Amino acid sequence: MGDNKFLSKLSQNLLEILNDEEYYDITIEVGNDPNVRTFRAHMVILNYRSPYLRRILSTNKKKSDGTLVHIKLPNISPDTFQEILRYIYGGSLSIEKYDTSDIIKILFAANELNLQELVETLQLSVIENNANWIEQNFDFIYQTSIENNSFLELQKYCTDLMSKEPEKIFNSSISEKILISLIQNDNLQMSEVQVWENVLKWGHTQNPELSSDPASLSKDDFNVLKSTLQHYIPFIRFYNLTSKEISDTVIPYREILPEELYVDLLKTFLNLHPDSKPIDKSKPRNFHKQKNVDSKIITSQHADLISKWIDELDITDNLNTSYKFKLIFRGSRDGFDPNKFHEICDNQSRTVTVIKVKNSNEILGGYNPIDWYDDYYLTKSTKDSFIFSFENVDNIEKHILSRVKNEDGAICYASDCGAYFDNDLVMYGCNFYDDSYCQKSSYEKQIRNTEKKFSVEEFEVFQIKKW
Repeated sequence: MGDNKFLSKLSQNLLEILNDEEYYDITIEVGNDPNVRTFRAHMVILNYRSPYLRRILSTNKKKSDGTLVHIKLPNISPDTFQEILRYIYGGSLSIEKYDTSDIIKILFAANELNLQELVETLQLSVIENNANWIEQNFDFIYQTSIENNSFLELQKYCTDLMSKEPEKIFNSSISEKILISLIQNDNLQMSEVQVWENVLKWGHTQNPELSSDPASLSKDDFNVLKSTLQHYIPFIRFYNLTSKEISDTVIPYREILPEELYVDLLKTFLNLHPDSKPIDKSKPRNFHKQKNVDSKIITSQHADLISKWIDELDITDNLNTSYKFKLIFRGSRDGFDPNKFHEICDNQSRTVTVIKVKNSNEILGGYNPIDWYDDYYLTKSTKDSFIFSFENVDNIEKHILSRVKNEDGAICYASDCGAYFDNDLVMYGCNFYDDSYCQKSSYEKQIRNTEKKFSVEEFEVFQIKKW
């Protein structure tokens, strides 16, 4: 007989005790006028379930004349406390029946009563199930979390959201304090021109009477905008912009810049190529840097370059989007059989496959933006797939990138194959070891300069997601 059956019955009996009208020995006045309610409870249960209530009860001992102990909790609403009591007695809480604002109220009450287990559970529930609500109420949640060390899960979630998806925060109604935190963040997952444009947008939001077209703004309008943004402009890393971005997005707003800054920007960018940046003055953010990749084959440098290829950038370009490489398959861990590949990778889109060629330092791979699928033989079309090779694992510059040329044959599916980029890169055979090959067909270039067939030492499949 399982323990859970006993625990369920125990929880039920304890809830019945909560509703008992005979054996209670404490009354609790909860709330503020006019919303006040008195609850009956049992000191022994409160004492062992809540450290906060234990401290209060230690100064409110039972009286010899039989008078009941009476305490007050004015900071908690009666409806919230009723649910808290059910948790204290029964050890469970049906979170799904509450809307998010009610869960937050219960969270605050649980924190006041020092119910750490419940505090952690409610934080994780809100993060997992109510992310949109957090984004819409970001200012409130972020400020609350950094002011209270008990809300570390919410604090971490908010900090990560600010770094990895700042556009969601910029698009919400944020305070000046959060705006400063955003634009000072070295790990902001956003290009500098996007940061500047969002700061401008925020300034216009504070002054809705102003036109969003700088050509239509009067001198007085610029002064209003300058006054709004003067504390934030020093944190914009203008020297991370290209000459063209300065011309397109900064010069039209020159009236709001400090004169010394504007003059220096002109001197610095005037003779640069439109796509160039002043390397000696720039202070890049870390948004383009790939986090450590869980791989036995590639490094974060390989992942950065593959991310640029996904965005159709060159090796020297700045990466404007950061991608997470989530390992979903590894041959040495999950098996080299095609059936295992399809079991795990089918219906997974936006995947990068990397292959370590046996007895060499060579790496082969490909990017498939659409799903993998198990079939007798089938082809699907995409214009965004590509294959690649690295001559040496230690040198990302010695590579071949080959984008799809014949879109109709870009991705192939077969039950006896794994990753299948037409004949250009095929993981074929019952164990992939000796029958895989590369033969130019639907892609621009041949990615191997040696023999067509190769043996697989290791291979991995990553699902690609934006940070």
